[in-house]
Amino acid sequence: MLTRCGDDLYSVSAASPPDAQALAAHLRAHGEWLEVVAGIDSVVVQFDAVTQDAAAVQALLDELLAGDIAPLQVSQDLVEIPVVYGGEYGPDLDELCRNLGMSSDEFIALHTGSEYRVDMVGFTPGFAFVGGLDERLHIPRREEPRQRVEAGSIGIADGRTGMYALASPGGWTLVGRTHYKLFDAHGAEPFPIRAGMRIRYKSISPDEFRP
Repeated sequence: MLTRCGDDLYSVSAASPPDAQALAAHLRAHGEWLEVVAGIDSVVVQFDAVTQDAAAVQALLDELLAGDIAPLQVSQDLVEIPVVYGGEYGPDLDELCRNLGMSSDEFIALHTGSEYRVDMVGFTPGFAFVGGLDERLHIPRREEPRQRVEAGSIGIADGRTGMYALASPGGWTLVGRTHYKLFDAHGAEPFPIRAGMRIRYKSISPDEFRP
């Protein structure tokens, strides 16, 4: 569904995160836009309201949406994310496990026992929304967000795992932290985690954490 959501914005609904990413790639390849941003279940297109007529933009979007959209091409490489769970690295884990009626070992086994895909990257630069969390671990966000969450923190909320590439405020329940470089200022790709990537988490000890 195509919806006008601002003077220079249109929103397009998508059935799933991979569909949203595929649609965003399709729109970027066809048309001149100020920005195309893929979300979990929608894509927002920003156009230049000064030089582009909104009715003509809508007509072009209708045409593009009616055409063939190639499925999202994703890397088949599996990225392993080492995580220290609990303690100072995952300060919410013990309380979370009490509320869920399970031990921390049971939580870790569930969280590391599945393969995931990155649904989208956003909120702050490099922040990864990783889908596919076991239903037994579904919880809402914290009622009171923290003013600062350390870079590398791993949290869960709303059926997903969230990975903080940068230190920022945040309301996810923190279960661990990784030393994997979610942000590398000197790398060819400063933010190496991209939508569609396959992710698996691996539990490591605090002694194995490399700051």
